[in-house]
Amino acid sequence: MRYTRRVKFTSVCRSGGVGALFVAAASCVGLQLTAIKTASHRPSNVAVFFRIENESGEPAAGLNVGQFRIYEDNQLVSLFESKQTIVSPEIAATHYTMLLVDMSGSVALGGGSDTIVQAVGAFADRVEKQQHVGIYAFDGSPDLYPIAPFTDQPGSARAGVQALGMFRPRDPSTNLNGAVVKALDALDAALAKAPQPLKFGTLVVFTDGTDRANRVSNDEMYSRVRDKPFDVFAIGLGAEPKEDQLREIGKNGTATAADRSKVFKAFDDIGARIEARTKSYYLLSYCSPSRAGKHEVRIEAALKDPKAGTDESGSLTAEFDATGFGPGCDPKTPPSFDITKAADTLIPKPEAEKPPEKPKEEKKEEPPEEKKETKAPPRPSPAPRHYAPAKPLPLPPPPPPETTAPPPPQDFNP
Repeated sequence: MRYTRRVKFTSVCRSGGVGALFVAAASCVGLQLTAIKTASHRPSNVAVFFRIENESGEPAAGLNVGQFRIYEDNQLVSLFESKQTIVSPEIAATHYTMLLVDMSGSVALGGGSDTIVQAVGAFADRVEKQQHVGIYAFDGSPDLYPIAPFTDQPGSARAGVQALGMFRPRDPSTNLNGAVVKALDALDAALAKAPQPLKFGTLVVFTDGTDRANRVSNDEMYSRVRDKPFDVFAIGLGAEPKEDQLREIGKNGTATAADRSKVFKAFDDIGARIEARTKSYYLLSYCSPSRAGKHEVRIEAALKDPKAGTDESGSLTAEFDATGFGPGCDPKTPPSFDITKAADTLIPKPEAEKPPEKPKEEKKEEPPEEKKETKAPPRPSPAPRHYAPAKPLPLPPPPPPETTAPPPPQDFNP
């Protein structure tokens, strides 16, 4: 398998036949196609995993195979000869969403927590259809509380939602910053265990206030949010969470609820955005007509909206090597994406366990014995304790006759 990747996207407007490009048009909005992974393998399979968004950054979902055109070295590849098809992204990619719920004193003990539980349940129902969902709670304590950890069982998050209604905070304060940092690390660890080569994570933070525990500074938390390659959304309840602070946490989007009656809609809005983002990923596979050498593949997408009177289109380019290509291609074959990075994350773990075993194998028992000998003079008591049990061991035969008179010998005889 030969793997190459080159991320590049362009936005073009199209009118009429294929190839008619216009620099500007009032009724045209560009699509942004971002290449994520490209794979090619024998007999002649080429697959590109990419994401589509419009100019405003909103995900573009629901495109069918007929809305894509494939070019190799600027020559159109026949739709039928190449057997071009859209393969389910799930065979190569997995999506994890962690919902971090504020269950500090003001939320859990303030009344109306049932509404929040119902909103969380509806959110889990919606997102869990396309992703793995985990639900964690936090209060003023330094640790997170796993309400419904990530599992491979469908519906596990929804089944664990009721436990949230029985949650009672151990510390009524709000450790928002510390919880966000720990949640990002926990999401990273969960994704590392997924077998798929392509992994995507999303964190959704729900809170009704600001950080009060001061365990982690705002700057440290914001820095971790920016550095982690995850989508992060924030949902604020009430007037205490400031909009600018929510935006710092929810770098990909926010939603607010003035009171608990609006919480359900806020969760639903974020759930819809996550659902759309998941569906904006495409895995386009086809059988290449090339039989040797390196080539450039260009994928163009076109989306028409008759109601709005707009045409949206865009393209991406990538490279592949067709050395050794021939007939017999099945485009539905899972692509051979490079998984070395995923494997490397698993290798260090057993290696980390081996170092502690090495000192055991070295059998450095002599140094401690020497230390015991040096410490023997100042510590006379431990020496006799070691020898005392050793002396009675050779002497057990004589004592039995002395103890034959009392009842103990009767217990030993049987």
